[in-house]
Amino acid sequence: MNYTLLGFLLYLVLIVLVGFGTYRFNKSHYDYFLAGRRLNAWVVAFSERASGESAWLLIGLPGAVYALGLLEFWSALGCVLGILAYWKLIAQKLRQESEDLGAITLPDFFAQKYPSLAKPIRITALSIIVFFFVFYLAAQFNGAGVVLKVTFGISPVWGVAIGAAMIVFYTMMGGFLAVAWTDLIQGVIMIGALVILPVVGFVQIAEQHKSIAVAVELQGAAYASFTGGSRGWAGLAVVISGLSWGLGYFGQPHLLVRFMSIDHARNIRISRRIAYAWAIPAFAGAFLIGLVGLTYYGSGAFDDVEYIMPALARDLLPAWLAGIFVSGAIAAMMSTADSQLLTVTSSVIEDFYHKTLSRRTIEPAQLLKAGRAITVLIGMLALAIALSSTERIYHLVSYAWGGLGASFGPALLLALWWRGTRPAGILAGMLSGSVVTFVWTNHEHLDAAVSGRLVAWLAAFAFVLAFSLIQGKFFPEAGKKTQRFYRSVR
Repeated sequence: MNYTLLGFLLYLVLIVLVGFGTYRFNKSHYDYFLAGRRLNAWVVAFSERASGESAWLLIGLPGAVYALGLLEFWSALGCVLGILAYWKLIAQKLRQESEDLGAITLPDFFAQKYPSLAKPIRITALSIIVFFFVFYLAAQFNGAGVVLKVTFGISPVWGVAIGAAMIVFYTMMGGFLAVAWTDLIQGVIMIGALVILPVVGFVQIAEQHKSIAVAVELQGAAYASFTGGSRGWAGLAVVISGLSWGLGYFGQPHLLVRFMSIDHARNIRISRRIAYAWAIPAFAGAFLIGLVGLTYYGSGAFDDVEYIMPALARDLLPAWLAGIFVSGAIAAMMSTADSQLLTVTSSVIEDFYHKTLSRRTIEPAQLLKAGRAITVLIGMLALAIALSSTERIYHLVSYAWGGLGASFGPALLLALWWRGTRPAGILAGMLSGSVVTFVWTNHEHLDAAVSGRLVAWLAAFAFVLAFSLIQGKFFPEAGKKTQRFYRSVR
C-alpha cells in the first residue's frame, strides 16, 4: 500500500468536508467574504500565518537557500521582522476602524474612509489586486505541480490542475469560513513539516558523518557568505534587499482581511502571540531545509532546486509521515491560494459590482451567487497562467508580493497612524507602488542593484506623504469628511 498517497488523499478528503460543512453558514456576501466577523483568536492567527506563507516558504525559500547559500538568511529574517511589525502596527487599529466604517475589503476601507475620491480609489485598488494576485495564484498552482511530480510522479500539468480544482471547489462552497478553518488545519501541518523535517535531516546526516558546515564551505566563498561574496555598498544592498521582504506584509489584502474578521479587537493580542510563536520556528526550519538538502544530496542534484523539500520528505521519512508533510507543502499552496482567490472575488463583487457599477440595491443572496461565480472564473484565469508560465515560484511570488506590499502598505500604515493622510495621497501611493514595481523589476540591472520591493515601497510612502501635504495645504475642504470620521470614532 502506498501510505504516502493514502495520507495525501485523507488530507484532501478532510479539506472537502470542511467546504461542505461550512456551506450552510453563508447566508450573505458579508458571511462569504468575512465570516461575519466572528472568528476566534486561534483561527485568525493560524489562518493569517498559513495564508501569509505560501508555497514560497516550503518550496521556494528552501530551494533558494540550496542554490544561493547563506545570503538568503536576510530574506528569512526580513519576513520574521515584517510579521512582528505589522501585527503590532496594523492589526488592532484596522480591526477597529474597519468595523466603524462597515468595510469588508481593503479597497472598501480606503474608499469609505476617504469618500471624496471613493470611486477612483476602488477602481485603482481593484485593478492592482486583480493584476498582482493572478500572478500570485499562478505561483501557488505551480507549487502543487512541483510537489505532486516529485512525490507521485504526476505530470506537472495534472498536478497544477488538481490543486487548482480543489482550491476553487472548497472556496466556492464555504467562502471565508471554509478558507479560515482549512487554514487552521493547513497551518498545523505546515509548522509540523518545517520543524520535524530539519530535525530528522540533522539526524540522518549525522549518522552519515556529514557536516553542514563542510558542505557549505565546499560550495565556495560566495555561497558561505551572508552577502553572497559582495562587499561595501554591494554587500549592504544584498542585506537590505533581503530584509525588504518584510515590508510586503503591510500591504497584502488577503492577510489584512484576517484582522478584520476576528470577533473582538481585544483578541488581536492573543492572535499576535500565536502568530509570533508560529513564524520564528517556521522560517528557521525552511532555511535549514535548504542546508540539510545540500548536505544530504550535494549540489547539482536537481534540475529544479525547488524539488528539495518534497524530495527530502520522500527520502528521509516513513511513508505515512511523508504523505502528511507532502500535504504540508500542498497546504502551503492551498492556504494562500484560497485566500487570494477570495480576496479577488470580494473586491470584484463588493468594490466594483456592488459599490461602483450597480445603481440599485442588490439582495445579499444575489451577491453571494455572483461571488461564487467570480471565484470559479478567477480560478480558471490563474490556472491558465500557471500552465503557460515558465517562471519559478520564488520569482513569481517576489514580484506579486513586492507589488501588493508597495501599493497598499504605505497607504494603509499612514491612513491608520497619520491624521494628515488625504485621499489624493492614498491614490498616489497605490499608483506609484504598482508602477515602480512594474518598471523597476523589469530592468534586471536595477533590480539586481537594489530590490524593487524596497524601492517601490519607499517611493509609495513618499508619494502618500507628498500628495497628502499638497492636498491638505491647497485643497483643505477635501479633508473635512476624514476629520469628521476621526471625531466620530474617538
